[in-house]
Amino acid sequence: MSMISIAQNDQVFEKANTFYNQEQYQEAIDAYKSILDKGQESAELYYNLGNANYKLSNIGSSIYYYEKALELAPNDEDITNNLAFANNATIDAIDVIPEGVISRTINSFTNMFSFDIWAWISVFCIVLFVVLFILYYSARISSKKRLFFLGSWISLIIGLFGIFFAFKQYNFIENNQYAIIFAQETTIKSEPNLRSEEVFELHEGTKVKVTETVNDWKKIKLADGKIGWIPATDLKEL
Repeated sequence: MSMISIAQNDQVFEKANTFYNQEQYQEAIDAYKSILDKGQESAELYYNLGNANYKLSNIGSSIYYYEKALELAPNDEDITNNLAFANNATIDAIDVIPEGVISRTINSFTNMFSFDIWAWISVFCIVLFVVLFILYYSARISSKKRLFFLGSWISLIIGLFGIFFAFKQYNFIENNQYAIIFAQETTIKSEPNLRSEEVFELHEGTKVKVTETVNDWKKIKLADGKIGWIPATDLKEL
């Protein structure tokens, strides 16, 4: 994207913020979306879109954009808090299957950084391991040799953990495709066709995991383990 385009998008962003501050929320949404249409995205842009949609009681859209913002800024407290408020406005109450202590701890570490950051940490630590190991062999003073030896192996261990968390983060992204229900109310079917049995209902704003696609149907799984098929038009994938 050229510098001129970036400057133009910045002007549109400021104009959209002005609309928002004047409580012209739909105009703000249209302006924010025009920036997305030009291929530029940011956590702040998605966050503001979430706020504007929340003001108009577009719960599904607000949750969708907060989730998009959280993907780019996973540790942002404002996004997390506003997403929680929006989730409280949804109808469906879904019990989350609790994770084990070990699984929860590993996932907490994995989600501390993005895949790219974990990859850079691992590369840096491996390079540092090589440098410190060379210094260990070239050092003549025993205290320095011990220091370089210890530092090199600590760097190697951190680097290996970085590789592990990077691949775990990558696999999480590849194997966990989520979506937000946009229909005010939708019936989940046992099979990908209208003639199949109705298994349960979902409402706007509920987050689901997409596990399979067949024609115009998506197979979904809820946090409580329930599965079913939903028309692709009734949700929007993150």
